Amino acid sequence: MNSQMCHILAFFTVGILFSIMFYATKLYEEYRPRMYNQSAALLLAKACEALVEGKTSPVPENLPMASFGQSDCNDYVTQSHYITSPLSAEEAMFPLAYIVTLHKQFDMFERLFRAIYMPQNIYCIHIDKKSTREFKKKVEKLLGCFPNTFIASETEWVVYGGISRLQADLNCMKDLVKSKVPWKYLLNTCGQDFPLKTNKEIIQHLKRFKGKNITPGTLPPPHILKRTKYIYREQRYSTFSFVMGTYLQKTPPPHGLPIYFGSAYIAVTRGFVDFVLNDSHAFDLLEWSRDTYSPDEHFWVTLNRIPGVPGSMPNASWEGDLRAIKWSDMARIHGGCHGHYVRNICIYGTGDLKWLLNSKSLFANKFELGTYPPTVECLELTLRERALKQSEVPVEPNWFF
Repeated sequence: MNSQMCHILAFFTVGILFSIMFYATKLYEEYRPRMYNQSAALLLAKACEALVEGKTSPVPENLPMASFGQSDCNDYVTQSHYITSPLSAEEAMFPLAYIVTLHKQFDMFERLFRAIYMPQNIYCIHIDKKSTREFKKKVEKLLGCFPNTFIASETEWVVYGGISRLQADLNCMKDLVKSKVPWKYLLNTCGQDFPLKTNKEIIQHLKRFKGKNITPGTLPPPHILKRTKYIYREQRYSTFSFVMGTYLQKTPPPHGLPIYFGSAYIAVTRGFVDFVLNDSHAFDLLEWSRDTYSPDEHFWVTLNRIPGVPGSMPNASWEGDLRAIKWSDMARIHGGCHGHYVRNICIYGTGDLKWLLNSKSLFANKFELGTYPPTVECLELTLRERALKQSEVPVEPNWFF
């Protein structure tokens, strides 16, 4: 009897040990990503601190994200550290609308989207018609995990410098005004942008304008006048596209509007968007602009200078701090580009981090995650840490990197 009892006791003990090992393994698997992320984030934070100070430092591998496409939405959102609740009452009461225009670099878009994502906001994503099928599928699958995001109902084959770029934003605007989300301001971005401020900081910046639209610009300098003086036409081919100039002069602008020149990136109120989509002045200016060069650089700023337009700023100039951009012809002012230039715009390298972190602008342009990973990674980590420190609600553990 004693021997039988010993066997039963031994069997029972082994069973308990196996159970403990099984649940310990499951617990480890559940929390392993978080443990790994904390370690990676700590190493990255130290490397970023050194890079900002101008010192060389070994940079760890990219901050882990869930293997997209190999996990369901719940796992992806959790393991990739998306913030899933408003971080303050102020942010919950001031939702934003975003337009993101894309055509390549899914990994860069994924980082941008995670950085600007908040559940109270609404996001319209415009995917260029010339994007690859694989790219479109990836974006569609990602957006399927978030109820407050969607792809523009109408898409354009975007030509750099052409009317199609402006039309892409307008297509998203048409969709966003139908949204039930009571957004206060609309901001347009592109896939190579990245925020320099938290969602809360962006809202507080916009509130300082007291319902005015931010469309930085001024009267055009002499070398810009040809953009609206002569006719330009988009040229599309299977492997490339461009805008071709002509010597044909355009008719004067409609309604006697003085044409201004400014940024294609804006922060505008819902009232202004309604005006753009419904008023004859806006409609006529759009039709007149279809054969101009880079109409997105005169359309918004011109309409926002009309007195009486919702949120207009007739006497505004370049104020607004919407975009930090290093232009090649302004190196004496910004200290030079530590990455490389494309179309006279700096693709930021790690040597630009200090300049970016000191910038007052809401966003910066341009970034390439695949070329200079630490630049994006360091900004992302800094931004997330600041956002969570600003939080007025309990922070979920998986929101930390």
